[in-house]
Amino acid sequence: MSMNLEERLKENPELKKQVDELNVFIDEHGTREGSLINVLHRAQEIFGYLPDEILEYVAKKLNVPRSSVYGVVTFYHFFSRVPKGRHTISVCLGTACYVRGGNNVYDKIVKTLGIKAGETTQDGRFSLDLVRCVGACGLAPVVVIDKDTYGRSTPDKVVTLLNKYA
Repeated sequence: MSMNLEERLKENPELKKQVDELNVFIDEHGTREGSLINVLHRAQEIFGYLPDEILEYVAKKLNVPRSSVYGVVTFYHFFSRVPKGRHTISVCLGTACYVRGGNNVYDKIVKTLGIKAGETTQDGRFSLDLVRCVGACGLAPVVVIDKDTYGRSTPDKVVTLLNKYA
């Protein structure tokens, strides 16, 4: 454990509780070959993202090189090394969605929220991502907020939709 994390654990009971929860998961699942991705998923569920100190902690606990842990986290798009907002907005820009105006929907979200893909609003309410396909081409253009899918989106409809989550 890094000294920084050790110090923070002493001062922050909530963080200690989160690390303890991760330890339980690692003790139960982390000893199997190929458990790194599952442990990282669980860590992201617990912390909301994967800060460097947690990546180093996981590497040490699993006896895996830090470079391997960072390689996995940076390779897979579903891992985040920065805090995410309470709501994640994914705008599909796959072929069908793009052709049917997905880029206009994205532009309206950017203008409304003041963030671009990969960013989070200052109030921590929304994070914005671009995806290449959500598998709902018949509903193009598609916006997914958290686990809710909204088809046939337009720039005007998306503003109303964002207000629903505000």
